[in-house]
Amino acid sequence: MTTIKGFSVSILGGVALGMAISVSAAEPAAGISLSEAEQTAVFKAAGAVRKQGMWVICADQPNPGGAVIETVRDLNGDGRLDAVVTEGGTFCYGGQEAGFQVLSKQANGSWRVITGNSGMPGFLKTKGKDGWPDISVGGPGFCFPVQRWNGKTYELNRFEYEGKRCKPQR
Repeated sequence: MTTIKGFSVSILGGVALGMAISVSAAEPAAGISLSEAEQTAVFKAAGAVRKQGMWVICADQPNPGGAVIETVRDLNGDGRLDAVVTEGGTFCYGGQEAGFQVLSKQANGSWRVITGNSGMPGFLKTKGKDGWPDISVGGPGFCFPVQRWNGKTYELNRFEYEGKRCKPQR
């Protein structure tokens, strides 16, 4: 992930017409860090296991690079931290080459997976129920699915490219 003039840019993979790029507003540097115990709790809630000295979600990945906690901040404005865990690899994530999970810290201190998918998450300004931001799921191509929180799950809401509605190629 590279930041260019306030935008996070992820090059997601080659396609016939060129490279697909996912662009989203850069996360503010909030300086939030989790203790080792909290990091362990996040990884375990995401379904990760320790393998070769790193946390991995896709335990079958032949050459795992490990999962990382990419973002820690309050995504929906409820006053509790949320975390985004990402992991790369084609073995489990196919052409998307990456996967993610969004977790939310619960009132009792535990972490719960809110959503997960193959691709790279881009948090949009538009929101679903309870203040959860819409998520553009980046990957190869030029028309990305946007998921919206309905109060129970993130569901497909529309397809967009650079903020404009589009129809994916079939």
